[in-house]
Amino acid sequence: MISAKLVKELRDLTGAGMMDCKKALEATEGDIQASVDWLREKGISNAQKKSGRIAAEGTTKVTVKGNRGIVIEVNSETDFVAKNVQFVELVDTLSNVLLEANPADLDAALAVDVNGQTVSDLVVAATATIGEKITLRRFAIVEKSDDEVFGEYMHMGGKISALAVLKNADEELAKDMAMQIASMSPQYVSQAEIPSEIIDHETNIQVEIVKNDESLSNKPEQVVEGIIKGRVSKSMQDISLVDQIFFKDGKAKVSQVLKSANANVESFIRFAVGEGIEKREEDFAAEVAKAAQV
Repeated sequence: MISAKLVKELRDLTGAGMMDCKKALEATEGDIQASVDWLREKGISNAQKKSGRIAAEGTTKVTVKGNRGIVIEVNSETDFVAKNVQFVELVDTLSNVLLEANPADLDAALAVDVNGQTVSDLVVAATATIGEKITLRRFAIVEKSDDEVFGEYMHMGGKISALAVLKNADEELAKDMAMQIASMSPQYVSQAEIPSEIIDHETNIQVEIVKNDESLSNKPEQVVEGIIKGRVSKSMQDISLVDQIFFKDGKAKVSQVLKSANANVESFIRFAVGEGIEKREEDFAAEVAKAAQV
């Protein structure tokens, strides 16, 4: 039997209706990712656009010192606490400490010494003092060479943070690229970085979408193949930084802006608060209970 909790999780990911989510989960034996694809194939939800929806509170932060930069995410239970002075100070401390220590992973980060305490101790103490569960969720440390430049940007007080590494760029262009990354959510610098399985997966979905589109049923096979190819290409452009339209002028591609400056984006990190985390919603209980009885 499909649980109400699973139905809610799929609805949060896709924005589809409760009954459609229940049908998708039943058709895929409870597989969330397969259900997302099922909804897209049936034309019920463009879930690809919504799968990164924000569902938790807290903040992200970018800190740069010399040739090393860090992007960090620390979660709280409410947005109110995320603006608490003690919480903000904790995030600042964690950013600086981890940037200096350069730990290999989250476990190593939690064990970093801070004046006789570990990072884990600091987080636990903050939880007790502030009165909400505080979590160091993730971090990424980036290093650049002397001939490269960092572009950094924090949006909405840390709801989204981006850090880019550019070559042959000035600080203004570097910041513009960080703003582009924050606002347009690319996943790769260019299409050359996109794994073949991502392309194949999107192709398979578009094939199913076309099969379920009656308006295309009488179209020649060559035309249908062209439509599928075009849609896949558009999807890949959307997640490729250099193929996106530059936010400042709305006309030129990012690749053209970079080329005119003889600059390159070498890499980037983008964190949005709560990506993939489910937030408790008390007022949803009645709807969930109703769905469970259907």
